[in-house]
Amino acid sequence: MAKFQISRRKFLTSASLGLSGIALSGCDAFDSGLGIGGGLRSFLENANGLTWRAQRLLAGRDALAPEFTGADIRQPQRPNGVTAPDDDTYKGLLANNFADWRLEVTGLVEKPLSLTREQLQNMPSRTQITRHDCVEGWSCIAKWTGTPLSLVLDQAVVKPQARYVMFHCLDTIEQSLSGDIKYYGSIDLIDARHPQTILAYGLNGKPLPVENGAPLRVRVERQLGYKMPKYVYKIELVDGFTAIGGGRGGYWEDNGYDWYGGI
Repeated sequence: MAKFQISRRKFLTSASLGLSGIALSGCDAFDSGLGIGGGLRSFLENANGLTWRAQRLLAGRDALAPEFTGADIRQPQRPNGVTAPDDDTYKGLLANNFADWRLEVTGLVEKPLSLTREQLQNMPSRTQITRHDCVEGWSCIAKWTGTPLSLVLDQAVVKPQARYVMFHCLDTIEQSLSGDIKYYGSIDLIDARHPQTILAYGLNGKPLPVENGAPLRVRVERQLGYKMPKYVYKIELVDGFTAIGGGRGGYWEDNGYDWYGGI
């Protein structure tokens, strides 16, 4: 009889997706409990918190996600989410090959920054071949090159009260009566300073394509794809989420996804 084995990575991915699947299935039987403050919603959020703590306990705060070789790259990186932002500001930046684009670093920092793409590329870089795992169930191995986020945070000098890094993006994820809702997401400072967390501007040895998030996207290799925002233009250091979106740390988190999204 074949021996049943399951890796920590697969276990945590299955647990996270299983709980998210219940929340996102749209089943009428669960609708009444999934509202903010509802019993089922609270249960799922507690389970998500358990997944987060379990991963940190099992892997440690500095454990690396698996890395691969060039021979493991067998297909182009599959895009996820928005692939061509319908945004006038973005289109203008793209038309000028992002020469006017800036990465703003604001919030709870001593030295706010405004960095060009060239300035980021002139900083020490990291290249890593990793697997992108999407909440939809697919995965893809690719080579990413970018600036370690920790270097940018060190340059900005993060204030002691900061707890999270919030990413603000140029892609419109939803249109509402109050205007376009741009994608936003967050990670904590432990993952922000993880050696594999980079601000990627290169993919498979070439400049990052538009469909994959040009000019800059986040790579957080121990988390699912929705935790890696694309089309980033601002990083904000914050001590909480209450004033941002629905107050749960990200666009998809405000719509029921697990905040941590660990794998």
